[in-house]
This record gives sequence, C-alpha cells and structure tokens, in this order.
Amino acid sequence: MIRITELPLPMDPDAREVGREVLRAAIVQRLGIDDTALLDFSVYKRSYDARRKSSLITFVYIIDAEVSDEAQVLRRLADDRHVMAAPDTRYQPPARARDELRERPIVIGFGPGGLFAALILAQQGYRPIVLERGREVRQRTQDTWGLWRRNTLDPISNVQFGEGGAGLFSDGKLYSQIKDPRYLGRKVMQEFVRAGAPAEILYVSKPHIGTFRLTGVVSSMRREIISLGGEVRFESRVIDLLIENGRVEGVMLESGEALHSRHVVLALGHSSRDTFRMLERRGVFMEAKPFAIGFRIEHPQSMIDKVRLGRFAGHPALGAADYKLVHHASNGRSVYSFCMCPGGTVVAATSETGRVVTNGMSQYSRNERNANAGIVVGIDPEQDYPGGPLAGVELQEKLESTAFELGGQNYFAPGQLVGDFIRNIPSKEFGAIEPSYKPGVALGDLSLALPTYAIEAIREALPAFGKQIAGFDRDDAVLTGIESRTSSPLRITRNSDNLQSLNVRGLYPCGEGAGYAGGILSAGVDGIKVAEAVIAGMTP
Repeated sequence: MIRITELPLPMDPDAREVGREVLRAAIVQRLGIDDTALLDFSVYKRSYDARRKSSLITFVYIIDAEVSDEAQVLRRLADDRHVMAAPDTRYQPPARARDELRERPIVIGFGPGGLFAALILAQQGYRPIVLERGREVRQRTQDTWGLWRRNTLDPISNVQFGEGGAGLFSDGKLYSQIKDPRYLGRKVMQEFVRAGAPAEILYVSKPHIGTFRLTGVVSSMRREIISLGGEVRFESRVIDLLIENGRVEGVMLESGEALHSRHVVLALGHSSRDTFRMLERRGVFMEAKPFAIGFRIEHPQSMIDKVRLGRFAGHPALGAADYKLVHHASNGRSVYSFCMCPGGTVVAATSETGRVVTNGMSQYSRNERNANAGIVVGIDPEQDYPGGPLAGVELQEKLESTAFELGGQNYFAPGQLVGDFIRNIPSKEFGAIEPSYKPGVALGDLSLALPTYAIEAIREALPAFGKQIAGFDRDDAVLTGIESRTSSPLRITRNSDNLQSLNVRGLYPCGEGAGYAGGILSAGVDGIKVAEAVIAGMTP
C-alpha cells in the first residue's frame, strides 16, 4: 500500500464531496501510473485549506492506494517526501484471557477512558466489572435537562457524572495532538463507527459526533461489553479502596458492598472531587497540575463562518467554521480559546449544589445560531494555588461558589457583554446576541468572578483576538461565567512502564481525571493503554 500525504484538489462549489472518479484521476496523475495499475484506494484523511477563501478553497487529502507494482512506484518516487509506503495502522490486541479467570479487573468510571479500558478487557476475555457513580446515558440525559429546564440539579447524574462521562455533553470532538505511534486513535475511531458513529469521522480532519449521536454510540458499546461477559453497574459510587501492604485488594461501595480485585482501573472524571479526597486520605500519591480558568464567549455562527470561509460560508462540504486563538498577555499569562463549539450552545455543567460551571456543547449538525468557546487563562500550582494536591480543586470550588452567588443563587450564570467587560462597566441588557445558556444568564460584572490576573489577561486578549477575527471583540458578544473544569487540577501519578500508581500496586490511574488525557480521543487512547497494562499485569 502506498500513502500520498498531500493531494490537493479544488472544492466544487456545487458539490458536497469530491467525486471518487475525480480522486482516482488525481491519484493516477500524482503517481504517474496507468489507470489500470490503480487497484484500489481509500481516503485516510481530508482537510481543507481556506487561506485563499476569497477565490478558492482546496481540499487536501491523505490517500492510501493499492497499485500493481508498488515497489517500482516507490523506487521511482523515492525523492518525493509526500509518497511513501503506508504504515500499518491495524490494532494488535494483547493476550486473551485463559478460560478460568482467577479474578476480574474492576474499572471505576465509565467516561471514554473507562469505556475503552473496559471494552478492550472485555474483547480479550477478562470480563471487567465497571462501576459508574451516575446513571445510564438516556436517564442521564433526562436528569441533565432537569437542571437546564427546571433549575434542579441531580448531584449523581449530570453533565459531569454518568455513562459517557463529561465528553458526552460536549461537541464530541475526536481529535487530539497526542503522540500516537501505534495509531490507537484509529482504533478508538473504528470502535465508535462500529457502534454507530458516522463513518466520516475516520477521515475528516476535525471529526466530531455530537451529544445526541454519542448517546446511542456509548450505549451500543456498553451492550457489547456486557455481551462479552463484562458487567456495568450504575449508581455504584466507590467510597474507599481496600489496600494492604501497598497493594490494592478491592473497593468499597457506598452501598456497603466490598468487591475484591488486585487490578483496579481508576478512570475518574476531572470532577470526582469526593473520590480525590478519599484517595488523599488513603495515601495514594497525587500532585497538583496546571489547568485553566475563564469564561465562555458567544458570537453569531454566521459571523465566524464569513470571517473564516469568505464566500464559501455555509457550503455543506465545510460545515460550521471553527477557530483557535492564543494571546500572550503583558502580565505573563497565556489566554487561549478552548473547546470551541461551532453552531452549539453554552450549557450548565455543574455537578455540585451551590456552584455554577459552564461548558460548550454541539450536536452533530452544528446548526445552532451561536458559536461558543472557552476563553481561558492558564494557571499553575506553583504560582497560583500552592499547597497540597487538592489545592487546585479548592480553587475551583471557591470560584464556582462565587459564580453561583453572582448569578443569583438559582443556577443562572453570571454574564457580561464583551464591550462592557473591556471597559469595566457592569452590563444591564443584552444586544443582538442572545445567550444560549440555560437556565439563564444574569448580567452584571464578571470582574468579580475570577482572580485579577485572569481578568486583566482576558481584557487584553479580546481586542487582540478581534484583530485576528473581525468582530470577535464586538460590544454585544456575550461572556458567560465560569469555565473552570478545563482539565483535571491534579495528576494521580503512575509509573511509565506498567502504568500503575507510584505507591499502590495494582491501581491503574487512567484518562482525564487522572491527568493523562484532555478530551474524548486522548482519554479513549489512554483507556486502551491502561487495559493493555492490566492484561500484562494479570498474565502469568
């Protein structure tokens, strides 16, 4: 198989896709072969180049092609850095379990990390027991709407807790910048497609699924785990670890039931604060890590499309446009866009009574009127929250409680118009942009919601972003507070060789809550790695 890493083709203004016959002709020309020599081909990746959006937008393909004389073609094009032998991206599964298991591994948490850890363990015959504190995905969706529509929070079933994890109520982004020499991200994508996700996520440059599609995908994967002998228990909160002589021996549930296993995957979400505190009491090694705090910002999606795509805005092949922005403020802080959701909504994402947290969410269609993104400031423990491993958690709690007060103590989020925020004037009424956050937004002064250094950095960044995207700092753009759960504020540190806790053998920290991932794809990849480590640890 030959891989062509860069094959540009102009986008047809009247078509959603470049036709297969057009692609075939381009491949034949690029390789300098006869049409009959091209036996088959597939699109590995497709992106687009919008730098000349006023005149032309180009699709850029990575193609895997099967040709009749591969060796000769590769020799002839040896100096072409965009033509090479295609790498083997197939997943190589670990050892299968023996018929008689002496014990079953336990997986705590059923977000993407726990989901893929459990799936790989189940596929290899290890019959994992999954313990999820929240509820199954469809009931969880109903519970979450209770907060959005009726101001009623369910602390065990919400945007953070339940089947699918925090990534379920998001844009469903499936791209990452992690190093992935084994192409485990490909395995994650393939499993999603096999469970019902759109096949295009395998090749588009910035794939996403969206919340409502993810619910079906996640439940399908759960059914597979169960069909392979696994067990998934909902409303099963772990309140303690059973540890003897530096070795995990099992877990204690809130119900009083003890489950015994010497192999426990700790796939917590980044909001499992009570579990973090339990781990600290039990002496599990953890350390504070950097994360980010800020606000959500909303603009008309049509404005973002026009700026980013020019005359091609709205073209069905391109979809809703996104952006990525970074500004290094004069006070030494970095301000950047986070979890940008094209055609999405800002959602209430708290998991705790008396606290307000925002996040962004998009459906697969991305056809809501507003674009939103986090505008956040990077912070670190040494400078901003010195102390123990839970210092970042305590900072989050303090900021989220303040946001609850500023919003009116009814889960309304505090908000401010961008123009007023820059000029340091409390906002009194909305302009043309209607905020999407539910239950609602209480306008006022957001300078009270974050530390001074963060406010100063964001005030400086917004006009700078306006120079990159015209209208970004428009007066009536809406800021909604606060964005505080960008990633885990701590790391449950593990050995690099066996992926076990530094000081508790048999305990495998996994995914975003453990500080080893930053999104659905990277958490899924980490879940696969941890499952492989568990299997290695269980194999005599």
